[in-house]
Amino acid sequence: MTNEEAKKIIEAILFVSDKPLGIDAIREVLADIDPSLARTLIEEVNKEYESGGRSFGIREIAGGFQMMTDPIYGEWIAKLYKRPPDRLSGPALETVAIIAYRQPITRTDIEAIRGVNVDGVLHTLEERGLIRTRGRKDALGRPILYGTSQEFLQYFGLKSLEELPKLKEFQEADLDFQADIGGKDATGKTAQEG
Repeated sequence: MTNEEAKKIIEAILFVSDKPLGIDAIREVLADIDPSLARTLIEEVNKEYESGGRSFGIREIAGGFQMMTDPIYGEWIAKLYKRPPDRLSGPALETVAIIAYRQPITRTDIEAIRGVNVDGVLHTLEERGLIRTRGRKDALGRPILYGTSQEFLQYFGLKSLEELPKLKEFQEADLDFQADIGGKDATGKTAQEG
């Protein structure tokens, strides 16, 4: 099999897959292909898409590769499917962010950070497959530990959790935001007290 034939096969299986395909899955289809060659061929196919100005490309997300449309065409794709945007509520987004940065974490710890009951939000996030149980904490009552899932990475278009913005970036931005609205800055002074 030539590299051109292998590229076409890789393109075809990525096109029909509804989830990211890892190199191992690609190797199951193309048994004789070396992992580094598979990655190189995927990059070549993607460069062909880019040079042709295509509205889609191949992205590495959630531990695999997936064919995806460019987000700028989301408005038109949404019109085709005529469904409301698949968005998370503010409380769900806040909760999943806490889990992503602090995992594994218990419900009690999440509630201590958020200051509200999170049972319903956790249930919703589990139903959507964005979080999963990661075992139990070795403590009184053996509370469940929560962590993010592969679907979380896929939903947010991340290769791994290392691609999450660093918390330091948020802390600095939050301080600026609080000062802008008259809140207290890091020194405890309000914007008016300067």
